[in-house]
Amino acid sequence: MRNVNALIIRILRQFKQDKRSLGLMLLAPLLVITLMWLVFDGDRVEPHIAVVDMNETLMQGLEDQDAVISDMGKEEAEDAIQGQEVDAILSMGNGKLDLLLEGSDPSTNQAVQMTLQQAMKAMNPSNAQMDPSVSYLHGSEDLGLFDNVGPVLIGFFVFFFVFIIGGVSFLRERTQGTLERLLSTPLKRSEIVTGYVLGFGIFTLLQSIIIAAFAIYVLNMWMVGSFGYVLLVTFLLAMTALTLGTLLSAFANNEFQMIQFIPLVIVPQVFFSGMFSLEAMAPWLRWLGNIMPLSYGANALRDIMIRGESFAAFQMDIYVLLGFSLLFFILNIVALKKHRKL
Repeated sequence: MRNVNALIIRILRQFKQDKRSLGLMLLAPLLVITLMWLVFDGDRVEPHIAVVDMNETLMQGLEDQDAVISDMGKEEAEDAIQGQEVDAILSMGNGKLDLLLEGSDPSTNQAVQMTLQQAMKAMNPSNAQMDPSVSYLHGSEDLGLFDNVGPVLIGFFVFFFVFIIGGVSFLRERTQGTLERLLSTPLKRSEIVTGYVLGFGIFTLLQSIIIAAFAIYVLNMWMVGSFGYVLLVTFLLAMTALTLGTLLSAFANNEFQMIQFIPLVIVPQVFFSGMFSLEAMAPWLRWLGNIMPLSYGANALRDIMIRGESFAAFQMDIYVLLGFSLLFFILNIVALKKHRKL
């Protein structure tokens, strides 16, 4: 029993000395639970519907069902749905209602149709002319939940595994003395960082190809865009994760401390990447997605895979990912100078 007590005391002392581990063990679960509360405890999603030449009675009925209604001309409504500013267009053609859904989010499609059905039922349940003709701008009625979150999953797994493997591998280079020996050579610190990033980059490119190809061609994930664009986005996500992982490894003393960054860096990005609906969140909370690389990668992948957009539609996401990679690359050089002096 004395030996057991001694072992318990030694472990408690280790945690006392490693305040970072103790703090993350106690605070990280609270952070994750708080994020889940903020994401899932929001208000009900209110579909945004553009109406064209619609009677006031139906418009009022839709508003009574908590839909956001915008009265627009035909061209204005088409531009709005192309720009994802509205979820659907409701118009009257040949004496019958036409409903054009944006289509890339099955849950939003269902919310729009349910809202319209409830509004028509409240007006006149027996009016057959009010039965809408449904069409889709993107996707179709066969677009499922997995197809919708699939692009996010591709981006997430690329980001997660590259972050962990890259960060731990770079940490080992430092703890095993390899990096110290390199620093004693005439190599510049920028050259060391470049060599590591490009070296790991070869494997991240291979990983991106395997994950994307398996999801699209084996799991038959919804895909209407260019596979080359998918590879471009996943590779940039991987490079962002790699440079971020190597940067944070400068502040870890062992692999366990590197793993501790997961609830602080990886988990929050899952909630704000589009895997869960953010429309019901407060605006200040949705803003957090603007500082998370995965949200840009997931948005670009959705534009490519579900909407079949051209490069012009998601080029800003590409530039932001390039900016993140460059920022983390520069910070790696700064961290190398500050924390890894001989």
